[in-house]
Amino acid sequence: MTTKEIAIQALKEEAQAILDLIPKMDNDFERAVDMIMECKGKVIVTGVGKSGHIGAKIAATLASTGTPSFFINPLDVYHGDLGVMSQGDVVVAISNSGQTDELLRFIPMVLHMQIPIIGMSGNPKSLLAKYSTCHLNVSVEKEACPLNLAPTSSTTATLAMGDALAIALMEKRHFRPQDFAQFHPGGELGKRLLTTAQDVMITENMPLLSANMHLGEAIIHVSKGKLGLGVAVEDGKIAGLITDGDIRRAMEKWQADFFNHTVEDIMTRTPKTVSPQAKISDIQKIMNKHKIHNVLVVDDGNHLMGIVDRYACVL
Repeated sequence: MTTKEIAIQALKEEAQAILDLIPKMDNDFERAVDMIMECKGKVIVTGVGKSGHIGAKIAATLASTGTPSFFINPLDVYHGDLGVMSQGDVVVAISNSGQTDELLRFIPMVLHMQIPIIGMSGNPKSLLAKYSTCHLNVSVEKEACPLNLAPTSSTTATLAMGDALAIALMEKRHFRPQDFAQFHPGGELGKRLLTTAQDVMITENMPLLSANMHLGEAIIHVSKGKLGLGVAVEDGKIAGLITDGDIRRAMEKWQADFFNHTVEDIMTRTPKTVSPQAKISDIQKIMNKHKIHNVLVVDDGNHLMGIVDRYACVL
């Protein structure tokens, strides 16, 4: 086999390991979801070695999707970290064999504190499965490793089960994009969902016009504004809006008579407006729906506060 063929075979075997989990899903999965939903404290994920690495990722995914969670190494528990646990918590214990000594020595402490355990292992008859409140079977037929030794398919299956748990919890919690953004304020999604019009609107050198201004003069203001538009304002309130496109169409229509017309003759009297608190994500939807490049930011009295253009929405 070529190197590429070996890699493809490994991917197929790991993919199959995930698919093989489906018939192993039983009522314990729903019990696990309910236990976490009813948890008044934290979800503490634990495991040793490769299972520990997978556990850390599962804890991070749970935490970022609305379930307070963190990872703890069972070895650290023996040196004081048991203090982070309390009644009301739920423990997710991961071990492929279900017989990992370091993890099993941790279990009696958890049981003594009357903390429920969600076990994840590849052995439903293991000691971990026996002492778990509910057990998620993540067994695989074989590892993708040609020696059937290195944790490959087994870690992939465990990680996928953790993701399934997190996604089920998201659905139960009715977790929304806005919720996700609050846990990811530094990411692109977080910026789009948390940034408001007030944060990015243009407030200086806005191309302001009057409704009775002749179009020849209006062109100068629109050009200086460099936004491809001009806003007609009366008594501080928005009266209308003209764009480069409006001007070009008026020139074609009226030709030599163009300069005898005013802004009022071509302006849109109901331009799209948003409040200063409008989210960038919502503004993008408005722009896409109406095929426009700018929206006007107004207060409750329809007074112009600023302009948001399409480029400001690219964060």
